[in-house]
This record gives sequence, C-alpha cells and structure tokens, in this order.
Amino acid sequence: MKRRKLRDGKLTYAILGLGRFGMALAIELANKGVDFMVVDHDAEKIRYMRELTENAFIADVSDPVALKKIGVNSVDIAVVCISQIDLSILLALDLVNMGIPRVIAKAQSAKHGVILSKMGAEIVFPERDMALRLASRLENSKTLDYVRLSEQVNITKIRVTDRGKDKSLLDLKIRQKFGCNVIAVERKYQVSDVVDPNMVLKKNDIIYVTGSKEHLENLIKHI
Repeated sequence: MKRRKLRDGKLTYAILGLGRFGMALAIELANKGVDFMVVDHDAEKIRYMRELTENAFIADVSDPVALKKIGVNSVDIAVVCISQIDLSILLALDLVNMGIPRVIAKAQSAKHGVILSKMGAEIVFPERDMALRLASRLENSKTLDYVRLSEQVNITKIRVTDRGKDKSLLDLKIRQKFGCNVIAVERKYQVSDVVDPNMVLKKNDIIYVTGSKEHLENLIKHI
C-alpha cells in the first residue's frame, strides 16, 4: 500500500487495533468508500474485516518491522485504537518515527493524552466526547447533538421551538446577542449550508450553531 492520494483526492488510512472504537471506525470508513487498511492480532476480526477491505492484516502492532512489511509506513493517516496505555504510546512513537504525515491516537486519560501529544500524535477521547454529547442532549431537549472541537469551539444542533419560530436569523441576532454563528439550517431533512440571515425560521427547523459552551447554553434558553 504505497502512500498516495486517490483520483478523487481521498487519503489512505491505517487502523491499528480492532476494539470497539477501531471496529466502528473501520466500518464507517468502509461505508464512505475510503481506502484503508486494518491491523490486529485477532484472526477472527481480520477475517471479518476482509469483507470490507482487501488490506486487512494479522500482525503484532508492537513490532515496527512487521508493520513496515505490510505497508503501514506508506499510509497518509494512521489511527491508534489500542486501549492498553503503554502499548498505544509505543505504537504512536513508532508511527511518528516512520514518517507518517498524520498520527491520531485514542487516549484513555488526560495524562495519556499529554504523553501522546508530546510524541507528535493528535488526540481523541471517544468516551469523553460521547459523554459530553449525551450530557448536552439530556440537559436540554432542544439540543439534538453536540460536538466539542476545543475549549472555545463547539458545534450543536438546536431544534427551533415556539420562541424562535416566525423570526429571521437577523431578528434573533444570534451573533450579536449570544456570540454564536449559524453555519447551516435544516428543514424537512434538507440541509443548507448557505445561510440567508433573512430566512424566517419555522417551528422544528434545525439550526447548526458554533460557539463556546456558555454562549450556546444561553442561546438555547432563548430560541
């Protein structure tokens, strides 16, 4: 598997470890038609993955020589999905040293994330991020989804209620009053990312909004 961009501009990926996170990621990439490879020591999981990609290999992820033999060093993006902290740290270090342009690693804790980050890996916290999304949905019934990108940048989907209906985005002054930005509007399952500030909202429309957690919470109370 040589490092390359496909004709449609997509990149090549390697998923190291097929636990729940790695398996879910692989299935999602397969559904999107992305070119990827998977590596795990579990033969049964690899047999299943071979129905989704021809690049499914049984190998010891702690052995950089074995990983190079199957071409892991030739991908554009490698994702470390190992839960075992010491193994994930060593694997991330090996992948960075291979010269892979982008290494992403699942972190089990804040300290684990700090170590991975110092090695040059990007960090994801699947359990924490899912908990934040669920907590936001439980906290307010108008919040349909919540994604935290950083301390100050979040994206949420808000259903318009009676308070916001029959008003335009200009009338609501979402940016001026709440410091948030509407990046898309969904109506009857049709999503438009070209946002007209004069568009009059209807009840049950869904707006996609970015902002800090505090600003988004204030907005949700008023729309």
